[in-house]
Amino acid sequence: MRYSALIGRILFASIFVMAALGHFSSQEIAFAAAQGVPLASIIVPFSGLMALIGGLSIALGYEARWGAVLVILFLAPVTVMMHNFWAATEPLVAQDQMAHFMKNVSLMGSALLIFYFGSGPLSLDARSRTYSAEHEQGAAA
Repeated sequence: MRYSALIGRILFASIFVMAALGHFSSQEIAFAAAQGVPLASIIVPFSGLMALIGGLSIALGYEARWGAVLVILFLAPVTVMMHNFWAATEPLVAQDQMAHFMKNVSLMGSALLIFYFGSGPLSLDARSRTYSAEHEQGAAA
């Protein structure tokens, strides 16, 4: 139980860190442009940076609430623009895109939980709080 939050954060964040790396490739930019993303050569790498910073922040538990905000800001437009299952003309494509859409909605829900509850006990945030509390007590003595 002690490691549950840490393992959960790492597992949750891994999809964003791995996906972010692809956002700097010409193939990913071309795919986004074909999907109708405006200024894809700028927006796709920027969104990759958001996913990378957000994912690392959550995995390390450093400013994890802000990391969760970055992940949500990354997921919201990506979910609507890249997984618009309602616009698919082929049933298998629609089904596949709907699965990705719902996965992203679930990931946004998880990010909201991290935003609300924070990073948990085994995190850089918790270590910082403990360090600050110890030094405040030492200064008061």
